[in-house]
Amino acid sequence: MTKYLGIHETLELLEVMTFKSVTLTKATAMGLLVKDLRLKEILNNEVAASTAHINRMKELLTTKEETRA
Repeated sequence: MTKYLGIHETLELLEVMTFKSVTLTKATAMGLLVKDLRLKEILNNEVAASTAHINRMKELLTTKEETRA
């Protein structure tokens, strides 16, 4: 049996993806402007984490999980 996300789950996931995309854009832009090395490291970690989260959410939206009944 193939498991699909419900409409409300899909919409909520898309909303979270939009938010993560905005934070990724801001962290990337601020990382270019920041001079403090510790803050730059924090922003770089945020960029890496946000990218991984967005990729995982894309997988959830596009991959149909096979389940056993």
